[in-house]
Amino acid sequence: MPVKPNIILIMTDQQRFDTINALGAEWMKTPVLDRLVRSGTTFQNCFVTSPVCVAARASLFMGMYPHSTGVFSNFRRWHPSWVRLLAMAGYHCVNIGKMHVNPYDELGGFHQRYVVENKDRPLFLEDAERAYYDEWDKALLSRNLIKPSRYTRFEQAPDEYRDALGCFTWDLPDDMHPDFFVGDMAKWWIGGRKSEAPMFLQIGFPGPHPPYDPIGRYLEEYRNVQIPVPDPSADRSHQPHAQAQLRKNMIDFNFDSVAWRENVTREDLLRLRRHYAANVTMIDEKIGEILDLLKVRGYLENAIVVFTSDHGDALGDHGHIQKWIMYDGVTRVPLIMCGTGIAEHVKHDGLVQLMDIAPTLLDYAGVKYPANWEAVSMKPMLDRENTSGRNVVYAELGRDHIQNSSEFIVMRRDKKWKLVWYLGEDEGELYDLSADPHEDENLWDSGEHRSIRDQLVSETKDWCIRGMLKAKEEDLPKPQTAMKIS
Repeated sequence: MPVKPNIILIMTDQQRFDTINALGAEWMKTPVLDRLVRSGTTFQNCFVTSPVCVAARASLFMGMYPHSTGVFSNFRRWHPSWVRLLAMAGYHCVNIGKMHVNPYDELGGFHQRYVVENKDRPLFLEDAERAYYDEWDKALLSRNLIKPSRYTRFEQAPDEYRDALGCFTWDLPDDMHPDFFVGDMAKWWIGGRKSEAPMFLQIGFPGPHPPYDPIGRYLEEYRNVQIPVPDPSADRSHQPHAQAQLRKNMIDFNFDSVAWRENVTREDLLRLRRHYAANVTMIDEKIGEILDLLKVRGYLENAIVVFTSDHGDALGDHGHIQKWIMYDGVTRVPLIMCGTGIAEHVKHDGLVQLMDIAPTLLDYAGVKYPANWEAVSMKPMLDRENTSGRNVVYAELGRDHIQNSSEFIVMRRDKKWKLVWYLGEDEGELYDLSADPHEDENLWDSGEHRSIRDQLVSETKDWCIRGMLKAKEEDLPKPQTAMKIS
């Protein structure tokens, strides 16, 4: 029997697809990710199943769309469903860093979890019985360091906080930055490992999710770098009202330390994107250290390494910050796979979904997965047997405390058309991606495009219903042999 490969799944949080130098982002400093691109296969059109953290991660670790998992918001309880399959097949399964399992400390099939959650997750000591202290919290407390949050930053400098747009420079010791902390903890675990069993190691970096808080020397690397920014004065009248309400909520409630504004400038957006890029470069460096140690320990001699993110960040696109919208800056993420049997320096343009990682990894491990999964293995694409990918990808978003205007939103996207359907509403979005790749012209109300709009709406509704039925297939009673009575 062949030896099962080690599996290393590295995820960032809220990293856009256009953040890797080797994939066309010439302004980025990402030597390690560039090396992965050269040594592996890149899926250039990978889309998440939801533009929010927990829903996207639940899909990845359950193999189903949100309408099947029932997880649409960041506060829904869930736990991974397929990690235990790897454990049953002899893998030692470990998570280090962010996974957004609810509750936070649910093992979810892992043998070990070293949990680090959101950067901006305040702890209120007066409510200590309900507070959750992750590994990073404990480390900060052990060194008598105050964890930065929207509350501490506002209290220290309210005017600067209002002007920052979530951009800060890390002012605690470097090793206490959450991305360095997670990277160093992963190195500690790898360095001390004694087991002979194949490993499934999932590493979750908290960044570049806001607050955008790189260490100063990494920000200095981008001091004069001209990063492309969107036109802040672009017309937004074509956007559905749900987007205006979302933007208002982001302005009113400064989620994750981002005090957003209606009228930002090009200089604001450039500063924002430089901070974001610097955080990506920090993570890139830590990934390099982790991979170097894995190589020294011999774990990469037979291994599958995956790099991806749970969703992107608007960073000012279309007047928005963070997520909860269906533009490509949020729904499209980097996905690189390399290792044993995977072709080098290959770029696939086919459409795939983030959750397709799940059956792909199980295929490499020789582990069967549920037949009713909506996730599709990418192994035929990696084996060069099929390079076309999916015909269509989807993403779903339910109402929560931040996107509180629409009950249910679905994105349907193929190579040419993107439809965004708002349940029970007359408004929506339709983009001809071949003519309008930046999604600037909403054709929803165009009489010339009415027939294609109605066709895609019908297909989207049909997809939702069929998906819910498929998710329930294993719950149906098995047919019994009929006995004819004469």
